[in-house]
Amino acid sequence: MLRRGGLSGGPSDLLSARRRGSVRLAAAVAAAITALAVLGRSSDPASKPLPASVTVGAAIALTGNANLYGQDQRMGLALAQQWLSSTAQPRPMRLQLEDGASDEPSAIAAFNLLIRRGVIALIGPTLSQQAFAADPIAQRQGVPVVAPSNTAQGIPQIGSFISRVSAQSSVIAPLSLDEALERDPEISRVAVFFAQDDAYSTAETAIFQKALAQRGLTPVSVQRTQLADNDFQNPITAALQQKPQLVVISAQAVDGGNLIRQLRELGYRGQIVVGNGLNTPNIYPICQRWCDGVLIAQAYSPDLNTPINQTFRRLFQEANGNSTPGQITAQAWTAYQVLFEALQRLQERGGLDGVTLGEARRRLMQELLAGTYDTPLGPIHFRPDGEVVQGRFYVAVVTMEANGRDGRFRLVRSIDVNTAAGGPTP
Repeated sequence: MLRRGGLSGGPSDLLSARRRGSVRLAAAVAAAITALAVLGRSSDPASKPLPASVTVGAAIALTGNANLYGQDQRMGLALAQQWLSSTAQPRPMRLQLEDGASDEPSAIAAFNLLIRRGVIALIGPTLSQQAFAADPIAQRQGVPVVAPSNTAQGIPQIGSFISRVSAQSSVIAPLSLDEALERDPEISRVAVFFAQDDAYSTAETAIFQKALAQRGLTPVSVQRTQLADNDFQNPITAALQQKPQLVVISAQAVDGGNLIRQLRELGYRGQIVVGNGLNTPNIYPICQRWCDGVLIAQAYSPDLNTPINQTFRRLFQEANGNSTPGQITAQAWTAYQVLFEALQRLQERGGLDGVTLGEARRRLMQELLAGTYDTPLGPIHFRPDGEVVQGRFYVAVVTMEANGRDGRFRLVRSIDVNTAAGGPTP
């Protein structure tokens, strides 16, 4: 009776009960997953209607080793905002800054925070190494990114929502080598230094060393340093034992500036060519009078005589005395400008009417890549893969004032380069 009455039940009854329990549990789990999915969609800003005023987020290095670049970028963004605030804005655009610091986790955190807040596009991060970590997050969520200062190879190729206004190092870096070799055709011994823990520096030194090989030069010494290094006596001593006539440096502003100063202090008197990491006036207080004579290729020249560059220079000088803006400030201005102009064109055509934020992001990316822009860098547009196409670049020499702390990048020559093809114009 007990068996038939069911208090304990037989094996078949127990199996049936377990099956019914499993079915109920599976149904409950499925319902919970569905509820979470619905909640997730409802909290995703991409699924909500595009607001009347949109926000662009900028994740730049305001702290850490790269903060010297971040300060330049903050100035460029602020000046672009100031300039564009007086123009017609069919769709108002605001800027929200976040500190992306100087490492990958901070850049990722800043991107995630800005995306959750519902920005329509992102500017940043400051370093190429950060971009390789943070850009895939924006790509997966369909958020357009404009890189103002990432020059390592492969940045736009991270995904269809990634672009940059900073021309890749492979186009620019070799230009300064040619200037050094023209000044001294007898150079045959070259020493190379690069920061081995930085993606940009390791990529750029490969470009420099390939360019040296193409010019028949094999480095007599290759020295690996670290971004956090401040004492370079050992690698410099090792390099100078090989009696180089030219030193080529791929590093960032702080370590690179200290390396230049210590090279001169330890007796090196030959030419020095540096890469894009030292493309900021903020190196002057670091290497001081020892910066004098350093050669560098640039994507921006303050001497470019166009109305928009004159406006950029005027606004910069009004905010910074009579100092001259540098490349990184001009590129940050340009990143903001191209997003602003693409957004307003899209709005004027009705392309943002009645769409969600997610759809607006997709359309903005298409519009960004389709446009042409007159910027302080000169006229630019984009390849379909997001790579910037810029027609003219420059070689400058650092010229320091007598006080040893102030200086400028003095234009040596301008060079037409077909960046769409990846090299100087024939």
